[in-house]
Amino acid sequence: MLDKFKDECGVFGIFGHPEAANLTYLGLYALQHRGQESAGIATGDGEKMWVSRAMGHVAEAFTGNVLEGLPGHLAIGHTRYSTAGESRLQNAQPMLIDCSHGQIAIAHNGNIVNARELRDELVRNGSIFQTSSDTEVALHLYARSKFPSVEEALIESVAQLSGAFSFAFLTKNRLIAARDPHGFRPLALGRLGDAWIVCSETCALDLIGATYVRDVEPGEVLVISDGGLRSSKPFPKARLAHCVFEHVYFARPDSYVFGRSVNEVRTALGQHLAREAPIAADVVVPIPDSGVCAAIGYAEEAKLPLQMGLIRNHYIGRTFIQPQQSIRHFNVRVKLNPVRSILEGKRVILLDDSIVRGTTSRKIVKMVRAAGAREVHLRISCPPTVSPCFYGVDTPSRAELIAATHTGEEIRKYIEADSLAYLSLDGLKGAVGGEQSSYCTSCYTGVYPVAFPRDEHAYLQLALKALD
Repeated sequence: MLDKFKDECGVFGIFGHPEAANLTYLGLYALQHRGQESAGIATGDGEKMWVSRAMGHVAEAFTGNVLEGLPGHLAIGHTRYSTAGESRLQNAQPMLIDCSHGQIAIAHNGNIVNARELRDELVRNGSIFQTSSDTEVALHLYARSKFPSVEEALIESVAQLSGAFSFAFLTKNRLIAARDPHGFRPLALGRLGDAWIVCSETCALDLIGATYVRDVEPGEVLVISDGGLRSSKPFPKARLAHCVFEHVYFARPDSYVFGRSVNEVRTALGQHLAREAPIAADVVVPIPDSGVCAAIGYAEEAKLPLQMGLIRNHYIGRTFIQPQQSIRHFNVRVKLNPVRSILEGKRVILLDDSIVRGTTSRKIVKMVRAAGAREVHLRISCPPTVSPCFYGVDTPSRAELIAATHTGEEIRKYIEADSLAYLSLDGLKGAVGGEQSSYCTSCYTGVYPVAFPRDEHAYLQLALKALD
């Protein structure tokens, strides 16, 4: 509905709890924001494995009867938004296979940039693929490994992958987590009594009453079994490249990712933006929900009142049907509605996390003006987005990114705001704090930390489409 980057995927895994499926269900509920196309859970009891996957939200995919059919004390789960592969049930995760190493299930958050190259080679050598997902490549590599042990075969297969991956693997008696050496996507380790948990965000730990222990480190493989937890770092070290957009937009504000509170970082983004782009105004209004934290920071720094001048309808389902062309301009109003008593006669600062195509920003500015705002100033809590992401985020082509092809003044005129300002890249880095060089900012700079495979053109043709 709104003109945003699409969320990626969420993974959850638990070992050593008699209600593993039920807790995984709850964990996926907390991670629903990371993927709304499909959901799945695989479980094991030491002897057998089970899996259930369905299209739709977590609540739609798992009724009580379905969960009762998923016994065992260990489980992994997945919520999916497709960044590689079509949106269909065959591509839903966890994927479960049986091979010479035994049964194994996989849940993946990220994007394997050399998947096409690996897939072509595997097909030439006789592999038959059942899905169009890049994740399946890892399973074929695992099944073909000559190493005798599960851990060795898994490490050999994952070592051949390039790009972004936070994996949760499940066998009949082990939970295995693996994270790419660059650390693009978050993956946390938690504890609930004697049970171990891995998950994409700490908000999933909070929901089930678990305790955050630490992050799964970049390049780390964690094997959790009856013998306890065993850690190794079998991959060559690489420059850290945490996705900064996790802090800007993707992660829930109540989560900790990459060791930082998302709420605190987003509040700091707004504070930095207020210092960089002040404007005389009467009220700061967030574009909900993603603009709220930054708006709080902006209002605090600017010493302006923060008011909810736009109210979001939280009950728009996945299957909302667009009406006929003549009344499609209502699509934003279905999602957001202005509060005239807050906006009328006021100089309004609208705070949002990003502008992608600009179409929704234009409609929101017009809506606020129609509600009586005297001036509308748009502030964006990240730099202009000029390049697509190839590391697990579904982004438009460069030609569709308005900041890649238009100046700031051209964008301001298009969205019909009185002023427009983005947070600078230095401001962004200052807000995330810590080791600033540890973040991937390719969507703002066009500089990609992981080299593409030999068919580089297949990845970059969309990114470079509008360079001329």
